[in-house]
Amino acid sequence: MKGWSAVVVALALGAAPAATPAQTSAPDLNSAARELARKTAALMGRGEAVAVTWRDVSSLGSAALVQARAAFESALREAGGRLGDALPAGEAQITLSENQTEYLLVEEIHKGDERQVWISLWSRSIAPGGGAANGVMLESRLVWEQKEPMLDLAWNGDSMAVLSGSGLARFNRLNGQWVVRDNTPIPAPKPWPRDLRGRLRWNGTLQANLPGVACGEAGDTIACRVSEEPWPLGSNRMQLLATLAPGRNYFTTAGVRKAVPPFYSVAAADDAGRTVWVLATVDSGAQIFDAVLDPIGPAGNWGSDIAGVDVRCGGRSVVLATRPGDGRGPDAVRAYAIVNGAAVPLGAPAEFPGPVTALWPSGSGAIAIVKNAVTGTYQAFTVTVTCGQ
Repeated sequence: MKGWSAVVVALALGAAPAATPAQTSAPDLNSAARELARKTAALMGRGEAVAVTWRDVSSLGSAALVQARAAFESALREAGGRLGDALPAGEAQITLSENQTEYLLVEEIHKGDERQVWISLWSRSIAPGGGAANGVMLESRLVWEQKEPMLDLAWNGDSMAVLSGSGLARFNRLNGQWVVRDNTPIPAPKPWPRDLRGRLRWNGTLQANLPGVACGEAGDTIACRVSEEPWPLGSNRMQLLATLAPGRNYFTTAGVRKAVPPFYSVAAADDAGRTVWVLATVDSGAQIFDAVLDPIGPAGNWGSDIAGVDVRCGGRSVVLATRPGDGRGPDAVRAYAIVNGAAVPLGAPAEFPGPVTALWPSGSGAIAIVKNAVTGTYQAFTVTVTCGQ
């Protein structure tokens, strides 16, 4: 094993490296990347071009590598350095790695006969953007299970509602058990699409959206009507109006003069005080947009269900996202923060016994609807976000 690869693997396993590279400590990923950039610029000399390649062998995910690269390139330019692949004066390879206690950026750089290896590291208790990473915990709890496909679940105190394609059931809590109050059939104005979607919200009163139908509490009963009104998506803090495409399971924005691609789900977040939107698009995966829906960049390799929650950890808002899959096996939901236009994972994912078919925000967490891969039943889980100290 040669040079930089040997150093990275040795450090990731916690063993002593064959060489003794220069090491520095940094408070977070951005600082680590900027430190390497300043060293690179000093070695290369003002105006000398360096070709840089990147590699990720960490558990942080692709968004962290994108963030590191952006911080490095910005700091390199500020220090008088220059990137260039055509006849560069030097070549560098930078690897994002980790060991049991630290994350590491390892750079091996060559300029002529000179070779340097630099390592900039930071504690694993610090997320790439400076917030607690390992301290963010997701707790999942099974609250309901049924054979019929379930679209959404919501509750308010001692009242609970379960939305299915056939109807809207309401329950009251009695002696610690959920007891059926009523079950209102929902008339379909046209045959339901194969991949049916539905949304429940408690906004003073219970409200439900299905394709071409809106339902709500009217006194003591549920009243439904034909409606093509847009659905309010997002969290209680920020909402985006979207129209469900006819006969499809994806949305388009309503009343927005932007060419936003069709999307399955959306989450609102903030990034250094600015509002951003994350859309799980139909063709391009999860994408980050600014407040007026101009694109910023990719969020990473996420699944099609995401949700923004009304909780902040380390001063940052939290976005939950499923992982990509084939819609048949076990699934997971993970928490992210948006930092400098990139998605940064926070803590370990919450695992589920089957694919997540819907993920809707609910207070300080979300409701995950799961089709159990073993039993074939539909299960509703609460996903609660807990911030570390």
